[in-house]
Amino acid sequence: MSSRTIIQKRKRRLRRKLGVRKKLFGTETRPRLSVFRSSKHIYAQLVDDMNGRTLASASTACKELRSAIPHGGNVAAAKAVGEKLAERALAAGIKSVIFDRNGFKYHGRLQALADAAREKGLEF
Repeated sequence: MSSRTIIQKRKRRLRRKLGVRKKLFGTETRPRLSVFRSSKHIYAQLVDDMNGRTLASASTACKELRSAIPHGGNVAAAKAVGEKLAERALAAGIKSVIFDRNGFKYHGRLQALADAAREKGLEF
């Protein structure tokens, strides 16, 4: 892909992201589950927008998951991140969240992460 195509692709995602973010707002009782994916890793965090704090996070780059997962850019890695995030959220007393797909399509790795978090007990 040419650099111009990559820039246009990023602009389109940013525009979708802003449209979605306009409607979502995380609170302490129901934080926003924000997901970011790159080609090598996937990151997820629970954000309290009222106080500007991250309540819990998990990613394929963290030490616990990095050793267990050979490659962080696939569906299996996304499932592991979703499960770990749900465990940390439930330990922090969070059961319900708002899902922020961050401008990405809801399929593949994002869907796997969301389904794994739901199976472990998060509601959204």
